[in-house]
Amino acid sequence: MNLFERALELTRKQINFVMITQIEVVGSAPQNVGAKMLVTQTGEQFFTVGGGKIEARAISTAREILQQTSQQVPQTYRWNLQTDIGMTCGGVVTFLFEHFYQNNFDIVIFGAGHVAQALTRVLEQLPCQVTCIDSREEWMEQLPHYSTLKKITHHRPSEVVASLNPKSFFLSMTMGHAHDVPILAAVAQHAPDCPYVGVIGSEIKGKKIKQELRELGIEDRFIEKLKVPIGLPVGSNHPYEIAISIVAELLQIRDA
Repeated sequence: MNLFERALELTRKQINFVMITQIEVVGSAPQNVGAKMLVTQTGEQFFTVGGGKIEARAISTAREILQQTSQQVPQTYRWNLQTDIGMTCGGVVTFLFEHFYQNNFDIVIFGAGHVAQALTRVLEQLPCQVTCIDSREEWMEQLPHYSTLKKITHHRPSEVVASLNPKSFFLSMTMGHAHDVPILAAVAQHAPDCPYVGVIGSEIKGKKIKQELRELGIEDRFIEKLKVPIGLPVGSNHPYEIAISIVAELLQIRDA
């Protein structure tokens, strides 16, 4: 896997990283102009810009950049290898640090039916992490296979909620509202401030679900943001058209 394939893999996995490029050398240095390295927020690195003290300084600088919680503009650092780094080489090197910040976009789908099958295939093309949960093995086996889709088969999907990222976008697309309610109640407890929570179905179904959630003591602020039906009001009832309308709504919320 070359550097750019690795960078693409990190992007697909929603992992923040810095790309370091040596853009200038004056005198002697361990690496040539054009040398590149990737550093992740956990300190993992791929490829090299020279090893030793100069690489350690580059990694340390990259990790400082990765501590920021928003995209940082590209920065250059010019170091004298003797006076700044403590090396015996007498050269001067300049590095470009490019911050690739991922807007974490975790999507959890409860249910693996027809629309979920279409939705997971649409989401495969986007930079997001998808988790699909269902109790039916035969439907789970029909889901596509790609690196950013996690499949969980569990006889009680609501019990999985506590293990999920509370900042996820939650979609309940189960066999019916009797299955939706315990999932939504678990989401309300674990992730009351999640950016999005919704259920596939009609407005009438939504009213019934919200009433049952109130009877369970779920707070009004969670119930008020619950979307039923989900998706923008476009297209037909074709599973892929519904899926596209749902993705459009998720992107609208994500980028608001």
